Formats: sequence, C-alpha cells, structure tokens
Amino acid sequence: MDWASLFKMQHKLDTYILENHNLQGKNLLEEKLLALLVETGELANETRCFKFWSNKPANDKQVILEEYVDNIHFILSIGLDKGYSFNSGEGTDAPESLTALFNQVFADVLAFREDPSESRYHKLFADYLVLGQKLGFSEADVQQAYYEKNKINFTRQDEGY
Repeated sequence: MDWASLFKMQHKLDTYILENHNLQGKNLLEEKLLALLVETGELANETRCFKFWSNKPANDKQVILEEYVDNIHFILSIGLDKGYSFNSGEGTDAPESLTALFNQVFADVLAFREDPSESRYHKLFADYLVLGQKLGFSEADVQQAYYEKNKINFTRQDEGY
C-alpha cells in the first residue's frame, strides 16, 4: 500500500477542514480519538459480529468497507498530528476472532491515548489493518475506497457538513 500518498491526501483534507472551521493551531487529538472509537463501534455494528442474540446477517460488504475507511482517515490524521508514518510491513500479534479484533482496536486506541508513542500508533494501525484483512478487504479495496471517501469528505466540507 502506498501509505505516503494517503498521508498526503489526508494532510490536504485536514488542512481544508481546519481552515473551513477556523481550527488552526488547535489540538484535536482527544476529538479524533473519540471519533475513532465511535467509528469503530459503527463498523462493528455493521458487521454484527458481536450480536450473538441476532440472526440478522452483516450489512453489505461495500457498506462495511465505507465504514472501515472512515477510520483510516482518522488513523492517518492522528499520525499526521503526531508526526508518525506507517509501513504496511509492520506486523502484529492480533487475535483471531472478529470480535476480539474489534476489542483489540478499542484497547489500542485507549492505550495510545494514555501513551501517544510511535510504537503504540504502529500497533493501532497494524491491528486495524488486520481487522480489514479479516473483513476480507485487500489493500487495493482499501486504497480505492479511501480515494472515493476522500472526495466525498471534500464535497461535504464544501456543502457545510
């Protein structure tokens, strides 16, 4: 995956948002971490992996991919704020089950909040990518969906979202 390209695209979007909302110079890490937790919950809800009490199937794979990519935006943005980058080759010992992976991502976000180190960031990013693989998404799927959602996010800003 060409993460450098996605980081550049995210930087342009972040700058556009900061300018549109007069937020230059504000530390938005707490907001971004909460957004990451909320969006992860929304993603889990679309997969329905934890809903042992329900027979209703997961939502359509495309809907799940769109939710998944929302978090890629926040993870990239957090990395930009902290001056961190990421390479796909970074491995992780993530759990096997989808539910356990979601719980691991939540734990990673909270661990990063307490210790916003580069190693914690890499663990969060790597575990999130394992979650995407477990959901059946290729790097090409994620990259294309990111491009599409990035365009939508710019349009939303132009429309006063």
